[in-house]
Amino acid sequence: MKTSLKIIGNILDMLGNLCSLLMILMILNVFYDVIMRYFFNDVSIGMQELEWHLFAAVFMFGIAYTLKEDGHVRVDIFYDAMSKRKQAFINIFGALVFALPITVLICYYSIDYTMEAYKMGEGSGDPGGLPHRWIVRSVIPLSTMFLMLAIVHVVLSQIQVITTSSVKEGEQ
Repeated sequence: MKTSLKIIGNILDMLGNLCSLLMILMILNVFYDVIMRYFFNDVSIGMQELEWHLFAAVFMFGIAYTLKEDGHVRVDIFYDAMSKRKQAFINIFGALVFALPITVLICYYSIDYTMEAYKMGEGSGDPGGLPHRWIVRSVIPLSTMFLMLAIVHVVLSQIQVITTSSVKEGEQ
């Protein structure tokens, strides 16, 4: 289990690094867009759309990394007062009952959504916009697959917390 956690953790860490790189690219894109607009009176629809696409990728891929790092939002009023073992049970329950089903559902429907854009050759409706809309749409099923991997990471790490705390309680 430790090996699986390490491998999954490394994959999700690489995803977090990808998000950092995409964020830098997005910042550079926005900087370029602002300079061109305000100093050269030149607007690029394609560059503006690229900002949206990069933001979508950062957000969607960042969800899995955030879950792995336990950086998501939750109500900690009662949670913080609980033992690590009870917290682990709540985390497993939340991951399997709430996060996993909606993630699987989104993944299932987003594959057809992406394939439809690919088959149609869908591009931007704006003149000068980006072609190949399927590329940004493919972020949805891909990010849900990473989110499922993060859910597995959460469940395995919380099982490890439960078994470790059970061993410690048995020793006392």
